[in-house]
Amino acid sequence: MGQALCCVQIEQSTVAIKESFGKFDDVLEPGCHCLPWIFGKRIAGRLSLRMKQLDVKCETKTKDNVFVNVVASIQYRALPEKASDAFYKLSNTQSQIQAYVFDVIRASMPKLNLDDAFEQKNDIARAVEQELEKAMSAYGFEIVQTLIIDIEPDVNVKRAMNEINAAARLRVAANEKAEAEKIVQIKRAEGEAEAKYLSGVGIARQRQAIVDGLRDSVLGFSVNVPGTTPKDVLDMVLITQYFDTMKEIGATSKSSAVFIPHGPGAVSDIAAQVRDGLLQASSST
Repeated sequence: MGQALCCVQIEQSTVAIKESFGKFDDVLEPGCHCLPWIFGKRIAGRLSLRMKQLDVKCETKTKDNVFVNVVASIQYRALPEKASDAFYKLSNTQSQIQAYVFDVIRASMPKLNLDDAFEQKNDIARAVEQELEKAMSAYGFEIVQTLIIDIEPDVNVKRAMNEINAAARLRVAANEKAEAEKIVQIKRAEGEAEAKYLSGVGIARQRQAIVDGLRDSVLGFSVNVPGTTPKDVLDMVLITQYFDTMKEIGATSKSSAVFIPHGPGAVSDIAAQVRDGLLQASSST
């Protein structure tokens, strides 16, 4: 009905290309327009002004000879003031954009190592955007944004990179573990040395206390029992200690056996041996 009345409707975010007898005449904005077809007026086509997105996957090689697939996302739209250029000058906009993306990526990636490519992907995206903006503006298109959304090396390369990273982390872990074990051993040795030192101090104090106790006992016994000599007191103390030791050996429940000479004469022999040892120690000091 609209065509019969020479009226056409243009949707929002869309422009129409008006021709007169096959020649470009005007760009029609959204709304209702009158096109008297009897005078050769017609709509050659419509052009969307909405932003479009094109994902381009490009295979290329890095400086260290690693083949990667680079995925670039191009967001673009037609300019209303250059709608005629966008409609007439390009027959396949996506193929044109894809060609420029391939050219820039394959010129940039061979200059970078694989690790540098991941770090500088924003620079690559900026180079692609600048080249596309310069080329596509002449055809009536605006490049809104360019993103490098993925850099994917070969599966074997990714596996090798993961193994390298794993080996590096294991090496660091081994160094840390060895350092921890070293610290533990040092601390254990320091603890053992301190324990031995304290044990020696304790034994020395114990022996000093025993000597002091014996001296006090001898002096007290000599004072309280006239006529006794220190030798008699020491013999009596040694005999007492001897019988206490025999009592403890006989009272133990273990099966170990200790063989020592026993008898009246053995007591005097033990006393003489202990007394001689004390005298030799006193003379040496």
